[in-house]
Amino acid sequence: MRIYYNWASRKWFSSTSCTLGRDPHPLSTIGPKAELNSISFSLSMQNDNAGPVIGILTGKGKDQSIAGNGPLFKSLQKNLLQQNGVSYVFTADDLRENSVNGYIYFPQQDKWIEAKCPLPHLVYNRVPFRKIEKTEAFHKASRFFKEHNIPFFNPGFLDKLEVFQLFKDHPPLQEYIPATILVSSPKELKDFIRKYNNIYLKPANGSKGKGIYHLSQLGNGIRLNGLHNSFSFTDYENFWNQWGILLTNKSYLAQKAISPALKEGKRFDFRILAHFREGNYSVTGIGIRQSKKQDITTHIPNGGVMIPYESVRTKEHDEFIHTAAAEAGKLLEKTKGFYGEYSIDAGLTDQGTYVIYEINSKPMSFDEVWIEEKRIEELTRLFFSLAGFSHTNKNSRTP
Repeated sequence: MRIYYNWASRKWFSSTSCTLGRDPHPLSTIGPKAELNSISFSLSMQNDNAGPVIGILTGKGKDQSIAGNGPLFKSLQKNLLQQNGVSYVFTADDLRENSVNGYIYFPQQDKWIEAKCPLPHLVYNRVPFRKIEKTEAFHKASRFFKEHNIPFFNPGFLDKLEVFQLFKDHPPLQEYIPATILVSSPKELKDFIRKYNNIYLKPANGSKGKGIYHLSQLGNGIRLNGLHNSFSFTDYENFWNQWGILLTNKSYLAQKAISPALKEGKRFDFRILAHFREGNYSVTGIGIRQSKKQDITTHIPNGGVMIPYESVRTKEHDEFIHTAAAEAGKLLEKTKGFYGEYSIDAGLTDQGTYVIYEINSKPMSFDEVWIEEKRIEELTRLFFSLAGFSHTNKNSRTP
C-alpha cells in the first residue's frame, strides 16, 4: 500500500482507502494536487490497516533538541522502510490524545521531517536519561500506552541493585552474581571491605564504566584506584571522611572483586546481545572486550579493545552465555515487564567460574558491524511481530 504525507496540510493520504497505525479513521485517497507536495512510501497491510507504524520514544537534551541514539534511529528507519514499515521519533511531551507530533527520517534526503503522526502500533522505549523516566510526562505516556493497548517495548532503565537481588534469588543465575551491597553507612561498607579485601565501587545508575573504582585493603590502609587517578589512605576512617558523602549521595554499590581470567596478560569480558524470538530469549551476538591500559573496566571508551569471540570460545562459554541470556530475559519479563532487547556484561574468573556484572535494558551500538546489522534485523522482526504484521526479511545477512 502506498502511503503519502503532505507536509503543507500535515495530512496523510493513501492510494486506496485504509487506516494507518492505531488511527481508526480511514485515510483520504490521494489526489494529483496533494501528491505534488507529498513524500510517499510503501507499507504492509493487515485487515485494511497500513503499517507497522513504530513509535520510538526518546527525550530532549539541555538545548531542547531531540536527544538519543541518532545512528540507531536512522538504521531502524532504513530497514523498516525496506521491509514496508515506518518509524517516527517522538518525546512524551509530543503525545496527544489521537496523534503524535513526531519526526520521520527520510534516507534519500538524509533529513528529518516534523510530522503529525498517527498513534503507533507499538512504542520502542529509547529514552536516553534516567531522569526523564522519572518525569510526570513519561509516567503519563506510559499510562496512555497501557490504556490504549499499545505495546510498550522495554519499559525502562534497570536498577543495578534490584537486578542483582532478583538474580540472587533465581537458582539458574544466582551462582553468577558476586556479593553486592548498597553503600549506605560507614560500618556496613567497612565490614564488607574487611570480609572481601578487594572490592569494586560502582554507581548504581552508571554506564560505560564511568565512576568505577577498585578498592583494596592493605593492612590498616586503603588503596583506591580509578580509571585515571589513585588514592591512598592511612585507615578506613580517613577514607570514609573524604569519600563517604560522594558514595552515599551518588548511590554507589560495593561489589566483591573477582580475580579475572587473562588472555595475553590482560583481562577480558563478554558483551552479550539478546532479543526475544519465537517465544524465547536468544543470543544475537557476542563481543569480547579486553583491557589494555588498566584492569578496572574493559569498556572501549576507557581504553579497552574488541577481540573476536572465536579467539576465546569454548563449549563452556557457549553454555553459560546462552543460559544467562535465556534466563535473564524470562526473569525480567516475569518481574519487570517485557524487555525484548538487552545486553549482558559478564566475566570469567581465573578459577573458570562466570560472573554477571550488569544487564543493560537499552544497549548502545556494538562496535562489531555484523552484530549491529543483525541487531537492526532482529528489532525489525520483533516490531513486525508485536505490531501484528507478517514479516519477510528482504535483507538477510549472515555474519
